[in-house]
Amino acid sequence: MDKQTLAQRNNLIRAAVMGANDGILSVSGIVIGVAGATTDSFAIFIAGFAGTLAGTVSMAMGEYVSVHSQNDAQVKAEETQTVALKTDYATEFAFVQQKYMNQGISTDLAAQATREMMAKDALGTTVRERYGFTLHHEVSAIGAAVASMIAFPLGSVLPMLAITLLPPHVRVPATAVAVLIALAFTGYAAAHLSGANERRATVRNVVAGIFTMIVTYLIGSLIGH
Repeated sequence: MDKQTLAQRNNLIRAAVMGANDGILSVSGIVIGVAGATTDSFAIFIAGFAGTLAGTVSMAMGEYVSVHSQNDAQVKAEETQTVALKTDYATEFAFVQQKYMNQGISTDLAAQATREMMAKDALGTTVRERYGFTLHHEVSAIGAAVASMIAFPLGSVLPMLAITLLPPHVRVPATAVAVLIALAFTGYAAAHLSGANERRATVRNVVAGIFTMIVTYLIGSLIGH
């Protein structure tokens, strides 16, 4: 069995991190919303548990469909380039050469590099330059679904335990603090894996958590009273 590439492993880790993040955010919104309506710990727990089950299945299926669709698009791109190389090799050669020239490489050196790259792997070279992915590095749709399926309930454990085990007079603020710390961590991790701005992503994730918990708590309080 071929070893996973770094990109493939990172995609599986990304699915796990995002699954955990959604578990934290979704279930915290549910349990804090219910806590706004009632102080019954069992009712809060049941609501959180139901949300965890629904979220686990929906996240796993969503990840499976998303990754499968991406892989299907890559297969289609590979088929398109296979035909293009057979019917109009010169155009594909010129496209790759121009891409190299756009990066500041001289015309002669770009032509030489294109000849060498396409002589070695014409399909892989044109797919990479036209579509931005490497052949045979598809992410496992099942692997991503399983990673998300495991991570979502793990993420939901934090808000569920906090809201049900803490004393009623501190459960909501204490749960909110715990959730925001966890969201800061998952936001940072997701940004680090994707190469995005880590500070901005962390703040955005925390703000989303604050907004979610405030809205659900207010709605729960209105319904409960």
